[in-house]
Amino acid sequence: MDFLSKWSVGLAYSDFLKRYASPDQARRWDATFQEVVLNAEQKALLQGFQRDMLVIVVAGTWCGDCVQQCPIFERFALETSRLQIRYFDRDDQGDLSDALSICGGRRVPSVLFMAEDGAPCGRYGDRTLAKYRDSAASLTGAACPTGLVPQAKSLQAAVIQEWLEQFERVQLMLRLSPRLRQKHGD
Repeated sequence: MDFLSKWSVGLAYSDFLKRYASPDQARRWDATFQEVVLNAEQKALLQGFQRDMLVIVVAGTWCGDCVQQCPIFERFALETSRLQIRYFDRDDQGDLSDALSICGGRRVPSVLFMAEDGAPCGRYGDRTLAKYRDSAASLTGAACPTGLVPQAKSLQAAVIQEWLEQFERVQLMLRLSPRLRQKHGD
């Protein structure tokens, strides 16, 4: 799949919500966005990014995991112009959903990180380790959260940090890439 061409037709965060979210879903996404707080160290890290990073996010506005995680990405993007994130609906973009499947399924959110020229640099998704640990510890019924009940602040802080580490890992990969260092003369 030509991920760069696909990225170019993706939607910005607000456009994705306008197109796919019901009023109630949009309210839940906004509530989570308002709860996402980055500390000074996290903001400084993002503001120090030196390479452009293209990011594809396959999500569903109906998905509780997306409600709890995608607003984090938007907070990151507001701290640095180096992140260019585009969102895709899992069900409307079946080819992309299949290409980024996780554990044999169209799990969301699924994230593909790319260099400025579209070279894939990493994938991550559906849940962070902290979220999986929390889900495994509390598994008594349905395994998929609804997004109706907010995450505990400590879990949210852990999820924010784990996602930030994934973004930082790719940023460091891009910063240290011999190909990109030669291109940018650094």
